[in-house]
Order: sequence, then C-alpha cells, then structure tokens
Amino acid sequence: MSEEFEPRVIAFCCQYCAYSAADMAGSMRLQYPSNVEIVLIPCTGRFDVILALKAFESGADGVYVAGCLEGNCHFLDGNIRAKKRVAYLRKELESIGLEPDRLAMYNLSASQGPRFAEIVKEFSDIVTGLGPSPMKKILAA
Repeated sequence: MSEEFEPRVIAFCCQYCAYSAADMAGSMRLQYPSNVEIVLIPCTGRFDVILALKAFESGADGVYVAGCLEGNCHFLDGNIRAKKRVAYLRKELESIGLEPDRLAMYNLSASQGPRFAEIVKEFSDIVTGLGPSPMKKILAA
C-alpha cells in the first residue's frame, strides 16, 4: 500500500440532518479530508444496497450512509430501514471480496457540523488503513 493512497469515499446523506450537518461543517470552515463525495438523498430510507454496490463498482474505496438520529427520522423509520440494509450488506460484502468495514452507517442531527467532520476523518482513516478497494483490481482485469 502506497503512503500516498487517498481513498475515494462516497457518503449518502439525508437532506434533513446529515446533509445539513455537512453544510454546517462547511459554514464553520471545519477541516476534514476532501476525499468524500456527498450524495444527497431525500431520506436514508431511500438508500438501497444497489447504490452502495454501484459506488464500489465505480471505484469507491469506502461508502457510508449518514442520516437522522435514531427516533428522529423526518420520515418516521427511514433510518432504521437503512440501518438494516447496511447491516445486511456488510454481511454480504465478504462474499464479493470486500471488507465489511468499507461500509458504515452514522446518525447525526443537523446541528452536528463538528461531528460530521469527525465522521469524515474517522471513516477516511479506516478506509485508508484497508488500502485500495480490491474491486479496482477485479474490474481492471
């Protein structure tokens, strides 16, 4: 693994909480790794395993889903459904040659800009430790 490896991270963020927290982190000029690509989704309940698999297929080294705090979903239980989907997919990732730690779910409120910045750094560090996605080698062959 090269020391210069910077992982490509895709973050699926709900518009009400996680995306607002990302916006707040930017407004506060908080420093966090720039390697995260934020994908706005209406609710984490709309997150589907296909979205994560497509992200990995397109070269992402890590994917995370960020939504409202549990019990505070604007669509009642969207984040609970997303949590179940993420847990399911984490179990299945090994069968396609990916480490489960390349996928995660986080919950935060719209006012947690600093926490959003921490999550980006935390997850980016985890994925950096795992190295480049094995999918890149598979797809290149």
